[in-house]
Amino acid sequence: MDAKKGDWVRIHNIVLKPEDRSPNLPEDTKKVPLEMWDKGFLLNEGANIGDIVEVESYIGRKVEGKLVEVNPYYDHDFGKCVPELLYIGRQLRDYLEGSERDE
Repeated sequence: MDAKKGDWVRIHNIVLKPEDRSPNLPEDTKKVPLEMWDKGFLLNEGANIGDIVEVESYIGRKVEGKLVEVNPYYDHDFGKCVPELLYIGRQLRDYLEGSERDE
């Protein structure tokens, strides 16, 4: 069992299949389903990844979906270091201090 009742989990659900979406959407949007990702506390006694479960969101909303992750976390970042940007602040400070002396 991957998750037990009360665990913080993330679920996924297909809200609308491509054929059920509005015809007024852009072509590339019409081709894909409308998906829902949500997080909440597991209400089932236990579940495995891939099971359809019910969760209670942080604000108390109850939602069903496929269990995709237990204890989800943010894994984004701001990209790789750009060495050229590391010295801009120092260079600007030196430039400004030099300008003040020249006045």
